[in-house]
Amino acid sequence: MDSLLQQIYEGVVTGSVDAVQTNVQGALEKGIRPKEILDGGLVSAMAEVGRRFENGEYFVPDMLISARAMQAGMTMLKPHLLEEKVAASGRVAIGSVKGDLHDIGKNLVGMMLEGAGFEVLDLGVDVAPEKFVDTADKVDIIALSSLLTTTMGSMKTTIQALKDAGKRSKVKVIIGGAPVTEAYAEEIEADGYAPDASRSVTLTKVLLRVN
Repeated sequence: MDSLLQQIYEGVVTGSVDAVQTNVQGALEKGIRPKEILDGGLVSAMAEVGRRFENGEYFVPDMLISARAMQAGMTMLKPHLLEEKVAASGRVAIGSVKGDLHDIGKNLVGMMLEGAGFEVLDLGVDVAPEKFVDTADKVDIIALSSLLTTTMGSMKTTIQALKDAGKRSKVKVIIGGAPVTEAYAEEIEADGYAPDASRSVTLTKVLLRVN
């Protein structure tokens, strides 16, 4: 691996925004292709961050710090990726469901997905079912987040709204959040459940058949 890509990788893993920005700029100036910087520097680093989280070596604050460093690099790369017409691995719309104003978990999932090469459409918090329905034609996956037991019902309502609109078969729906369980995902006929941000990436890759 090129030394600049290695330094980008290490910058993301350690959460150093300065290191990532400096070395992304250096890699671009050196003529390294944006897609190579993305895959070799950013995506591979976030995969390592996810692995460390799942093994108990990293915790949520560590993931957030790494994800912010990754996003700093992505912000610099995006114009170059667009010029090179590099396609995302898939499109994901994410939001906290109606009645839920919490966004830390949602934001982390969004950053992890972006770090894995997906295009993320963040719908925000307190998102009405109709807004999710409106995005169903534009994305491959809809990710629903809920941190409160009292708002979990909005996940079921959203899936029903997709059915009523005739769009349920067009999009995969995944759910997550502190009170959410695999059993609840099956009950409301979601396509999958992820207990944390790292595994939401794995689930998305499985559903979209992305390596």
